[in-house]
Amino acid sequence: MIIFKGKKAKIGPVHTRNITLDDLRAVFFPKTFNEKYKYLGSVPWNEEGDIFKAIEPLVIFMDYKARPKWCPRWFLRYLHLFGNDNSIVRMRNRRLSTLKSRLTKGISLVDYKTKWQHYDLRLSVLGDKQINNLADSIESSFYRKGYREDILKRITDIEPEFSMDYLSSSRLEEYYESLVEKMP
Repeated sequence: MIIFKGKKAKIGPVHTRNITLDDLRAVFFPKTFNEKYKYLGSVPWNEEGDIFKAIEPLVIFMDYKARPKWCPRWFLRYLHLFGNDNSIVRMRNRRLSTLKSRLTKGISLVDYKTKWQHYDLRLSVLGDKQINNLADSIESSFYRKGYREDILKRITDIEPEFSMDYLSSSRLEEYYESLVEKMP
């Protein structure tokens, strides 16, 4: 059920979306992690998997840093819906969008994705040095764990009875290269 009809743009291809009753429910009574922290930007919608487990602490820390103590979260979600159209790109109302930006100090999770390999996580955040350092730490930790698991999988494909999973990543890589050299 549409509550506020979106507007077509007079100039260019950008237009606003229709605001439904479900959008308003998500503002005042969020059901999921995504709905609760949506005002921070591109928050993961799927609450399962390694990527969510890696990004969840970052989103909670960003919420801690972005939200003023006196400001309820529902108000920031309201500003995000009516000011930014629940988007990190569109702007429905300039004043509401600016107010949200000022209240949250511009802190936002712009994008997250995996590149090249399933364990190569890339996080794009806007925030202070602490937020950027946490994002960098999460990226490198996610990569190290994924790379180690990938090497172990390649070794066990060649040698199924391999049990020295306590070795460091560099030692595992050396062992894998020696196995590949031995192969005919």
